[in-house]
Amino acid sequence: MQQLGALTDKLRGYLAHEQVDAVRRAYYFSEQAHDGQVRRTGQPYVTHPLAVAHILADMRMDHQSLIAALLHDVIEDTGIPKEALAAQFGPAVADLVDGVSKLSQFETTSRAEAQAENFQKMAMAMARDIRVILVKLADRLHNMRTLDVLKPEKRRRIAHETLEIYAPIALRLGMNNLRVEFEDLGFAALHPMRARRIRAAVRKARGNRKELVSQIQRKIEARLREEGIAARVIGREKHLYSIYRKMRAKGKSFSEIMDVFAFRIVVENVDNCYRVLGAMHNLYKPVPGHFKDYIAIPKANGYQSLHTVLFGMHGVPIEIQIRTTEMEEMANNGIAAHWLYKSSGSERPGSGHSRARQWVQGLLEMQQRAGNSLEFIESMKIDLFPDEVYVFTPRGAIFELPNGATAVDFAYAVHTDIGNSCVACRIDRNLAPLSTRLQSGQTVEIVTAPRANPNPTWLGFVVTAKARTNIRHYLKSQQRSESVELGRRLLEKSLASLGSSIRAVLEARAVEQLLLETRRASFDGILEEIGLGNRVALLTARRLLGISETPAGAVGRDPSPLAIRGTEGMVLSFAKCCYPIPGDAIVGHISAGRGVVVHRENCNNIAEFIADPERCTQLRWAEDTSGEFSVELLVELENQKGVIAALANRISAMDVNIEKIGMEERDARISQVRLVVGVGNRVALARIIRRIRTLKSVMKVTRVRR
Repeated sequence: MQQLGALTDKLRGYLAHEQVDAVRRAYYFSEQAHDGQVRRTGQPYVTHPLAVAHILADMRMDHQSLIAALLHDVIEDTGIPKEALAAQFGPAVADLVDGVSKLSQFETTSRAEAQAENFQKMAMAMARDIRVILVKLADRLHNMRTLDVLKPEKRRRIAHETLEIYAPIALRLGMNNLRVEFEDLGFAALHPMRARRIRAAVRKARGNRKELVSQIQRKIEARLREEGIAARVIGREKHLYSIYRKMRAKGKSFSEIMDVFAFRIVVENVDNCYRVLGAMHNLYKPVPGHFKDYIAIPKANGYQSLHTVLFGMHGVPIEIQIRTTEMEEMANNGIAAHWLYKSSGSERPGSGHSRARQWVQGLLEMQQRAGNSLEFIESMKIDLFPDEVYVFTPRGAIFELPNGATAVDFAYAVHTDIGNSCVACRIDRNLAPLSTRLQSGQTVEIVTAPRANPNPTWLGFVVTAKARTNIRHYLKSQQRSESVELGRRLLEKSLASLGSSIRAVLEARAVEQLLLETRRASFDGILEEIGLGNRVALLTARRLLGISETPAGAVGRDPSPLAIRGTEGMVLSFAKCCYPIPGDAIVGHISAGRGVVVHRENCNNIAEFIADPERCTQLRWAEDTSGEFSVELLVELENQKGVIAALANRISAMDVNIEKIGMEERDARISQVRLVVGVGNRVALARIIRRIRTLKSVMKVTRVRR
């Protein structure tokens, strides 16, 4: 009852009388519902939802969130239905409680799939009402505060989960106070000895620094009084996990991290922020390149402040943050501060709350395009970036992107269709590669082409979840259509060898029986599996024709091999062991998940498969084959100064692309150079070999055969 009284006192400071009464009524409802239930600490279970409500009251959350906090385990643990809560406290509260309840399975499982599926539920619940995640974060915070009663293994798992997911979510939503406590509690549970040592070192350093901190603070306050600016000056302490992370990431010692003195100056309005900045730059010299204006351009989570670094007395660096009281509240409580500062129900564009909604909508888009729940959670983790770069469109619109973002990430941020069709970019009016890492302040223009498509190599450098998810989604749909087409050709070839065709089996309704037996929804699904190599075309053909064994002499009646052009896409690849090119006699090995892998007929690696008609298929190059194919050459030459440069120049002069080059010394006189070059066919290869042989230092050129 004492805790309920303390909660009531807090709420009377900012809620209406009838709202406080509704919260008290929810407490008594929860107490009765959880009657007889006990936490692992030995306390009555109702102390947990009450503590969660206290956390939300400290954030000055609305009464519906507080009621949901008090009832958040009622549906899950007591069997009281959602309808009963809706009748007592209204549908909005019932929906909040239901949203939080659906996430509770996440607490008790370590399986990656279950974890990922629950985060998908979280995204959907957040989309309906973002307060769901606030109640969930408060629930997790109280669980972290009482983690000591759990077994060490479970304690470490929950701590790791908190550092990996919940702390970044709190940061993404601008809730700095919550994020700091998550990180320090998680750090102490995951690495208790390291946390103890850093805590002791901080305590010791604080004593040594106390006089200097006071001296700097007095000087700052005196200068602000001279300028006639009313302000609060607060000395900022780095928290334990922040110190530990910086020591590891930057390879710095504890003393180097603690040598920086940090202060926050809180003023009444934005004008005073810039006046304080000028006063601080007059008091101490600013460090060039270390000023950031997050007031003019807020961070993605709505955070606003001026940041500057100064050379203080005795050359010590001083970090200064300057912000208004409202910005301070937003920095500490993020979107939770929305309920404190909202007016007339309107939502300011660019506010922390509207930005949070945009982020949640982005999560839903990722969820729809993700292939599975594990891919979704991977994308979500990628998207939880603490640092941003700010770039402009040619028309002056600002886009926030994570640190390390590329032009492709920018293209997808503008619009999915622009990302899918981009072919080049201009950065500050100069042409640049799409993989270029963007810097704050740059103007980026994307060049698109009507028939352009995403390139699989983009996955190697994009950093935003939106770009990664959309590229994967396109490639999967592209791979499916290519797999179906290749599967159709392979099955047609196998049926022809047995004296039939796809048209014939479709007319005989044999396909319907196969779909029934294999429980597949469509014939295209069967063809896709064949194209990907997950189903053998010849066995499928036999099954369609009702042949248990292949009659003698049946296989091979169709003498024409399957024609390929090399443009079949991701379901047809060329073996790196023998590098087949047009003009070579070729054979295909059907590999599970990869489709057809093309080898030269005399390749040693295909020898064991070539006698198996189920896993190998005869291939030929189509008449209209064009494009560039990789081939490996071995060049033996005399050791001479500049010989590699001469060889590379000779090849480049023929407008031939060198994909890879490596050198090894055979003895003091002779070296071997391995080259992978792009050619159109065997005729082009012969021309390249002839030109290489004209170099005086070249002794022998051979095509590599393994």
